[in-house]
Amino acid sequence: MRILVVDDDPLTLHMVVYRLRQWGHEVISCTDGESAWKILESGSVPNVAILDWMMPGINGPDLCQKIRSRKDCPYVYIVLLTGRNNPEDLITGLDAGADDYLTKPFHLGELEARLRAGKRIVDLQNELISARETLRIQAMQDPLTQILNHGAILDALLNEINRAQREHQPLSLILADLDGFKKVNDSYGHVAGDQVLIEVARRMRNCLRSYDAIGRYGGEEFLVVLPNSDDSQALLLAERIRLAVSSEPFRFHHVDLSVTVSQGVATWNDPDSIPIESLIQAADRALYVVKNGGRNGVELVHFDSQTEETFSPMFVSPITSES
Repeated sequence: MRILVVDDDPLTLHMVVYRLRQWGHEVISCTDGESAWKILESGSVPNVAILDWMMPGINGPDLCQKIRSRKDCPYVYIVLLTGRNNPEDLITGLDAGADDYLTKPFHLGELEARLRAGKRIVDLQNELISARETLRIQAMQDPLTQILNHGAILDALLNEINRAQREHQPLSLILADLDGFKKVNDSYGHVAGDQVLIEVARRMRNCLRSYDAIGRYGGEEFLVVLPNSDDSQALLLAERIRLAVSSEPFRFHHVDLSVTVSQGVATWNDPDSIPIESLIQAADRALYVVKNGGRNGVELVHFDSQTEETFSPMFVSPITSES
């Protein structure tokens, strides 16, 4: 474990640090509470802190309270070292946030036993953090394609809408729909269809920037959120996606499956408001134009707060669709 030891008595400090390193722990040491707090604030958070009660600057109980007041770091198991054996003093220390205490002078074997108890708490915390992270990912991730699910991609879009409004930046999104996907399912089964969806998601994700977001909007539809992207940038990225999907067939059991993608692109530049439903509807209407015009292409819609109210966008065809 990573252990912070704080004690203004050099003999006690040396003895404890020496033994802890012998027992295989990584040790950080200092002689006063203020130095210890600077270490904690720097981001070097230990698993365990062994604190002397009486120290210059910030004493042990006060340092306990400061550690417990932090909400942005993992739990630190705290052991107080004290020459006090008055029950009221011990209660004060535990109320301040300490998990355990040792009364000076103490036996090193007792310290080792207390650390074993602390390690059980640390291990349990790590397991809980891991389980919580797994649940968080599962709640946001489409289980098949491993990209964001419907709810998570809409949350990402809403966050980027708020950011675009604050920073007065353009925002674009792409609504993509696979062409001929039903034929793949009907001819080769849903297992083949699933493999195609997995590979499409991988190819699309590889086309994106690190701060773009992609999610499975539904069935064979994908939603791509492009922060700080104007229409020309969004169109270039959509064309890159189109080529990535259509340039190579999808291999399934020695059969090459041909799948293309139609995409509707919507870009918003108005700093006043960005209605999320209208932005998605605009991309959907652009997608509808591609579907009716031969598929495997890209269409763009521009609109601002005036045209959005009547919802009469003008579509353009910057890319020649392939049949």
